[in-house]
Amino acid sequence: MLHLKRTTSENKDFLSLIRQLDAFLAITDGDEHDFYNQFNSTKGLQHVLVTYIDDAAVGCGAIRKYDEQTMEVKRMFTTAQSRGNGVASQVLKELEKWSLELGYKKCVLETGTRQLEAIALYKKNGYQLIPCYGQYLNVENSLCFEKIM
Repeated sequence: MLHLKRTTSENKDFLSLIRQLDAFLAITDGDEHDFYNQFNSTKGLQHVLVTYIDDAAVGCGAIRKYDEQTMEVKRMFTTAQSRGNGVASQVLKELEKWSLELGYKKCVLETGTRQLEAIALYKKNGYQLIPCYGQYLNVENSLCFEKIM
């Protein structure tokens, strides 16, 4: 049975999933991993979601304030054995719901051009490609998306 838990970045299951995510990204990002990793700190995240199937943590995501109307989606991850089962879409939808509850009107996010599954996920869930923002401006291998809710 799938269960979504709202928590913070201090959650031990979230931290375990993030270690798996970082190992995955170290491979897919290659030489650019250090650049991207500097923007992926989980310290102090107050809006974290961990997804469980039965008692096993299988996915996660987080949101943080980007500006007065916008939350940024961060640290999306689903374990390899749980991919293709809709876990990531459920995490994303719950993060969007949480953003609305907090009074935000849209979500933005960045992903890498090599993250083909992530790109497909965001497009499937109504995210539109936008010009890269902030630290991702002029970064050749970054794609940025937004969804107005």
